[in-house]
Amino acid sequence: MKSRVIASVAAVLLAALGTVLLVAYVKGADQRAFAGTQTSEVLLVGKAVPAGTAADVVLDSIKRETVAAKTVPADAVTDETALRGLVTTVDLVPGEQLLKARFADPSKAETSGKVTVPKGMQEVSILLEPQRSVGGQLQPGDTVGVFISIGAGITKPAQNVTHLALHKVLVTAVQGGPQANEEKKSSSSSSSEKVLVTLARTAADAEKIVHAQEFGTIWLSKESSAAIEQGTRELTQEGIYK
Repeated sequence: MKSRVIASVAAVLLAALGTVLLVAYVKGADQRAFAGTQTSEVLLVGKAVPAGTAADVVLDSIKRETVAAKTVPADAVTDETALRGLVTTVDLVPGEQLLKARFADPSKAETSGKVTVPKGMQEVSILLEPQRSVGGQLQPGDTVGVFISIGAGITKPAQNVTHLALHKVLVTAVQGGPQANEEKKSSSSSSSEKVLVTLARTAADAEKIVHAQEFGTIWLSKESSAAIEQGTRELTQEGIYK
């Protein structure tokens, strides 16, 4: 009987020791993985929340994670106080990084609106500077032209190419950016405020938009239903004055 007790105690001690060693190994592995790499702490969504949720509710369940600094988006939230008094403008899912573009003042969030997505289409969001999104004055329900520019490192033969690739694309949601009813701000503050524009398009066109956002640049024009579509071409440096 005594030997069984001793064996049980020994088993428990060995299990505890194994757990300690495993935790130490994992911690050491994390440190080795980031050795020589500049890191940054990011805030992650802890639980799913719907659009219109107060930032304070989101912050109650956030998680922190250390990642390589080069992987952190420019508008990632690093200071919780920056979100006080704001609400989410889109649904948030667990594990995603907190981004400033996904929050807004409640009064602005109420006017951002959203339109119904036409049957058979899907939505895709792109983050743009104000000058690339008609000064940030787009509204849900507008239609836009999508200019796509691809650099010489991708095109063959090697040259910079710009083309009005998509016409009359429906805008379903707009978040962030200067508002039409806001008082004018200084150029230094408004020029850095990006706009998250959500577009509805077919699967094939959505591929073009995502590819351009990843490997090129996008510029939007406000294109009404009466806008003329003819006369465009794939424009290169050689043809710009022709």
